Amino acid sequence: MFESLSDRFDGIFTRLRGKGRLSEADVDEVLREIRLALLEADVNLGVVKAMLARIRERAIGEDLSQALNPALQVKKIVLEELTTTLGGETLRITYASKPPTIVLMAGLQGSGKTTNSAKLARWFKAQGRNPILVGADLQRPAAVQQLRTLGAQIDVPVWSAEDDVVDSGLGDPVAVARGAVDEARRRGRDVLIVDTAGRLAIDAEMMEQVRQISDSLEPDYTFLVVDAMTGQDAVTVAESFHQTLELDAVILTKLDGDARGGAALSVKEVVGRPIAFASTGEKIEDFDLFHPDRLAGRILGEGDLATLIEKAETAFEQEEAEAAAARLLDGTFTLDDFLEQMQALKKMGPLSGVMSLLPGVPKEIRDVEIDDRQIAHVEAIIKSMTPAERVEPDIVDGSRRARIAKGSGTSPSEVTQLITQFKQMRQMMKDMGKAPRRKKGGRGKGSKKAKKGGRVTAKGPAAVNKAAFSLPTLEEMEAQLPKGGGFPKLG
Repeated sequence: MFESLSDRFDGIFTRLRGKGRLSEADVDEVLREIRLALLEADVNLGVVKAMLARIRERAIGEDLSQALNPALQVKKIVLEELTTTLGGETLRITYASKPPTIVLMAGLQGSGKTTNSAKLARWFKAQGRNPILVGADLQRPAAVQQLRTLGAQIDVPVWSAEDDVVDSGLGDPVAVARGAVDEARRRGRDVLIVDTAGRLAIDAEMMEQVRQISDSLEPDYTFLVVDAMTGQDAVTVAESFHQTLELDAVILTKLDGDARGGAALSVKEVVGRPIAFASTGEKIEDFDLFHPDRLAGRILGEGDLATLIEKAETAFEQEEAEAAAARLLDGTFTLDDFLEQMQALKKMGPLSGVMSLLPGVPKEIRDVEIDDRQIAHVEAIIKSMTPAERVEPDIVDGSRRARIAKGSGTSPSEVTQLITQFKQMRQMMKDMGKAPRRKKGGRGKGSKKAKKGGRVTAKGPAAVNKAAFSLPTLEEMEAQLPKGGGFPKLG
C-alpha cells in the first residue's frame, strides 16, 4: 500500500545525503517535497500541515546531532513525527474485572466487519482468552451464516437468533446482544465480540440500531472497521460513527491493497482515536495489533525487524532451527534440512513480503517480484529424490537426474542447477564453520554418521551443542564469497 510513498521518501533522503549541512532553505525544500508526497498519498490536508509544522520546528530549532549527518537527523525527525501521526503507541488491550469483556464492532457494509470479527476472535484466542461471537446483524441473513462458518474454522462459538428469525429479518438485534451476555457467562466465555449491521452508506436507521446496542451492552471497546482502500472517505466515516458511538479505536482492513495509504495516516489526528488492529490479507490469520513505529519505519525504508522476528518465531521451532544451523556449519546439512527450512519460511507469507521487512534492502531488490512458484519447483525436485539422494546428492547421475526431473515436472538441467547450487552453499557454510572463532567439537552431541537412505544427523534438539558453534560475522561471510559474484541463488 505504501510503496509509492516509500519511493518518494527514498528519493528525498537520497538527495539529502550529499549535503554536509542543511540551511533553513534546504529544510524548506525538503518539507515541500514531503508535502507533495503526503498529499499524493491522499493524506488529509490538515494532518499534512500539522505534521510539517512539527518537523520544521524541530529541524530548524534543534542543533543537528554531531553523531549523525544532517540527512540522517532529518530522517530521524520525520520517522518520529510519522510515528506520532500514525498513533504513537500500540494500543494496549485490557480486560474487564467482571467477564465478559465486551467488544462492539461497527462499520459500513463491505468494510470486512464480519470477517474481522472472526479475525479478532482468533487473536483473543491466541492471547489465551475464550471468546464468543455474536451475530447481531439480522438485516443481512448471510452475515450470521458467514459468522458461523468463520467461527467453526477457528473453533469459536457463535450466538444469534434462530435461523427462521434471521431469514425473516424480524429479529431484534438488541435482544440478541443482551442474551449473548448471559450466554457468555453461562459458557465461561470471557470475551464477547458483537458483529452489528452495516449499510452501503451511513443512514439514521443504522446509526440508531447500533447506538441502542451500545447503550444496552455498555461495551468495554467499540471498534470501527474501516476499509483502507476508501481513502479520505474512511476518515469521514470514522468521524460520523465517533459522533454516535464514542469509538475507542479503528480496525483498518485491506492494508495489503494498492491504495495510497492516506486513511492510515489521517485517522488518528482527524478522529482522535488510534488504529488498534490491522488486517493485511484475506486469510483469517492475517491480522494483528497495529504498531505505528513499525509502519513508520517501513514507509521510510527502515524495514521491520520486530515483525520479521515475530513471524519467524511462529514459523520456526527454535531448537530445530538451531540444530539445522549447527549442521549447516558442520557441512552435514542435507536437502531434507533445506526442504524443512523452506517449508517453514513459506509460513511467514510471500517472500516479497518477507523481503520488505528486512532493513537496508535496496529499492531495486525490494521491488523485485518474487515468484513463489519457484519454491514449489524446488520442493518438487527434492521430494522426487530418494532419501539417499537427499543426504548425498553426489550420487545423482544421468539416469537418476532424468527420473527426478520426470517426477517433479522439471528439466534435468534444473535438477543439476539445484544440486550444484546447494553443494556450493553447503561448502561455503562449512568453510565458515571452520573459522577460528568456532570451538572444536562443532558437531552436536547427537550427530550420527551418514546412513544410506536416512538423515545425516539426528533431528531435533539432541543434535545441538549450543556452545559448539556461533554464526560468522558479515566480514567473515564476505571473505567466503565465491569469486566474481554473490551468494549462490537457489531456484
